[in-house]
Amino acid sequence: MLTAVERIVVQATAVEKKSIAAKAKRLGLPISELMRRGASAYEARNSDEELGAMADAATAAAERAGAAIDDALAFVEASNQRIAALEAQAAKTATKLARKTA
Repeated sequence: MLTAVERIVVQATAVEKKSIAAKAKRLGLPISELMRRGASAYEARNSDEELGAMADAATAAAERAGAAIDDALAFVEASNQRIAALEAQAAKTATKLARKTA
């Protein structure tokens, strides 16, 4: 078995130290062994998976936004066509009225 020869100082509040010491005592471990095991077992969440999920969500949101923009543009175009038809009809009516009064 290897003998530990290096020291790592860990800063903790008095409450944290008491909690760590109590946990080590319950587990029948020296505090240093508990800390080594905890550090060895710790793994940060996989940020690549999280970033991939965020990228997928952003892509889906962009696709929904693009579809909403396309729908809005189609609505505006149809509205412009209705307005143009109404204006043409109004101009036609105005021309007929002008001929009758002339």
